[in-house]
Amino acid sequence: ARLTFSNSLLREEHLSDRKCNELCRLFAEAGGPANGVIVHSDLLLHYLEKRYPGLYFVSSTTKVLTEFQQLRQELERDDFSYVVPDFRLNRSFAQLQALPQTLKDKTEFLCNEGCWSGCMERRACYEAVSRKNLGEGGTEHVCTAPNAGEGYRFSKAMENPGFIGVADIQRTYLPRGFENFKIEGRELGSALVLEFLLYYLTKPECQLKVREEIYLDNMLDLF
Repeated sequence: ARLTFSNSLLREEHLSDRKCNELCRLFAEAGGPANGVIVHSDLLLHYLEKRYPGLYFVSSTTKVLTEFQQLRQELERDDFSYVVPDFRLNRSFAQLQALPQTLKDKTEFLCNEGCWSGCMERRACYEAVSRKNLGEGGTEHVCTAPNAGEGYRFSKAMENPGFIGVADIQRTYLPRGFENFKIEGRELGSALVLEFLLYYLTKPECQLKVREEIYLDNMLDLF
C-alpha cells in the first residue's frame, strides 16, 4: 500500500504532524512486502528516509517534469523506487526505449489523466491544492482548459494524447520493458472508480457480469 503525501508547499513545522507520523510508523512496521509513500517535497523525503527506513518512495507526478531530461535525472536518483512522469511524456517512445532496464523498472506511467494536454498551469493548480490542504489562503486556481466545467470524464480521458489503454499496455509498453502503471481518480466517486477497475482489471467478457453482481448486491450506491 502507499500513502499519498504529495503536498508541494510543506515547511519544517509540518513534519511533526502526529497523524501522518503515526500512519508512516504503521506502514513501515507492517511486515510483509514494503509499503510506500508518494512524495513531492524533498524536505519530507529526507525526513521520512531517516525516520522510517522501512518505507520506499515514489516521486509524484505533481512535480510536472515535462522535459525528458528532467525525468531521467529523477529516475537516476537513488531515493526513489518509482517515478511517475508527467503524462505528456507517455509517448516519448524513442527516449523511453533508450533508457536502461534499471530505469524502465522505476518508471510508473499515469494511464488515465483527464487534464488537457496543452495545459500550462498544471504546477499552479497543484500548488493551489497544496495551499488549501494546509488550510492557508491564496487565490483559487481557475482552470482555463477547454470544457473544464464538465469535470472528469473517462471518455474524455480516453481521447487524451497521453492516454494509455489496455491494448497500449499489452502491445506497446510491456514489449518495451515497462511494467508499472498508475490509475488516477480515487476521489472521483464509486461509479467512475468501478469503470476504471472494470476497464483495466476485468476481462471484457466478464465486465457486465461484475456490474450485475455489484448492482444487485447493492454494493455500489450510484445516488
